[in-house]
Amino acid sequence: MSFDYEGSTIETDENGYLLTLEDWCEGVAAKLAEDEEIEMNDEHWEIINFLRDYYQEFQIAPAVKVLTKAIAKKNDIHKKEASVFLYNLFPNGPGLQACKIAGLPKPTGCV
Repeated sequence: MSFDYEGSTIETDENGYLLTLEDWCEGVAAKLAEDEEIEMNDEHWEIINFLRDYYQEFQIAPAVKVLTKAIAKKNDIHKKEASVFLYNLFPNGPGLQACKIAGLPKPTGCV
C-alpha cells in the first residue's frame, strides 16, 4: 500500500504503518491521522513526540503500560485517568493508532 505526499510515494504495510521510518514528518503524520479520523491537537502531538523520542532511545515502541505510566507521572494523575486520556485521544488504541501516526512500527504484543 502507499499514498502520495508532496510528490513522493510513501509506502505502508497492509495495516498502514510506514515501511520506511525516514519517510515520517509532521505532514505525513497529519495524513496518517486523517486516515485514522483523528484531528491532531497539541495533546496528540505530545504523545507522538514522546513515542518518537522513546523509539529513538530504545529502538522499540513503548508498551501501552509504559506510555500510560509516563503520561500519569507527567500530568500528576492516576494511571487509570491517564489510560482514559490516551484512549480519548486515540480511540482505536494508543499503542496501535499513536504508533502508526508517529511513523513507528506496529508495537510488539499489539494485535
